[in-house]
Amino acid sequence: MTTVTRIVGFALALVVVFVLALGLGRVVGPVGEPPAAHAGSSAGGAGSADLPAAGLAGGLTISDAGYTLRLSAPTAPAGRGVPVSFAVTGPDGAPVTDYDVEHEKELHLIAVRRDFTGYQHVHPTLRADGTWSVGLDLEPGVWRLFADFTATGAGALTLGTDLSVPGTAALAAPVGETRTVTVDGYTVSVTGDLVAGQDADLSFSVRKDGAPVADLQPYLGAYGHLVALRQGDLAYLHVHPDGAPGDGRTRPGPDVVFHASVPTAGAYRLYLDFQHDGVVRTAPLSVTAHGSAAPAEPAPASSGTTSDHGDDH
Repeated sequence: MTTVTRIVGFALALVVVFVLALGLGRVVGPVGEPPAAHAGSSAGGAGSADLPAAGLAGGLTISDAGYTLRLSAPTAPAGRGVPVSFAVTGPDGAPVTDYDVEHEKELHLIAVRRDFTGYQHVHPTLRADGTWSVGLDLEPGVWRLFADFTATGAGALTLGTDLSVPGTAALAAPVGETRTVTVDGYTVSVTGDLVAGQDADLSFSVRKDGAPVADLQPYLGAYGHLVALRQGDLAYLHVHPDGAPGDGRTRPGPDVVFHASVPTAGAYRLYLDFQHDGVVRTAPLSVTAHGSAAPAEPAPASSGTTSDHGDDH
């Protein structure tokens, strides 16, 4: 082995060690300032992917279709009711002040700690200058914030950005499949299978003390509100309830059905918000989506000869 070869090999080894150390430093340890935005990313906060994501699920970018989610500050202290503010700027660069009402609100803000140990669905207050503000209960770690909205005259969007909460953060292990969970005495189960690239129905059943809950109360225009996030990058998926209160066919429980379509195979975290006895509760569940079935191979072109099995038509 020549001296030049030894030097090149040693340099490559140093690069590998540096990359591994950098990756581990982002996974464990104290949480401080958020990482710098990727080169070419939009301003307004760090995210898992800040470049345009045409055709991808929502929430992966801070900018889309000329709209940008801008946090007032990229960090916030741990605590309860911590004030967080942000604005959505439009194609002209000015804060958006006019929004359409969707699911009874002008904007839905979802805050999820990246290891799924924290979740909040809140509705901020809009000031005249286009600034939204809300209080969040935050533990140390990196939180993903999703702003789900429709600016007047534009299409529905979900923009996402990271909020860093300094402090020692113990990361939870990846969430396994969880189709039944109990929250405040309510047992929620989900049935239905997700297949990548296909429409599917997910049915959630709500029971209390073993008895079906048949008097769910409307929440955000439905008997349940569902948020679905892909494990890993936390891609935000839009799901739609089947029916609505007062339509003459949708019952107030115990089953609530949603239509969903996932883009890829893998694990998905589901958060079902439902209201009963005047209280909104959230049931966290997890399901695994399977890959789509392989398309059938096209039939061979006819050669003009007769099949050994005769004519099937």
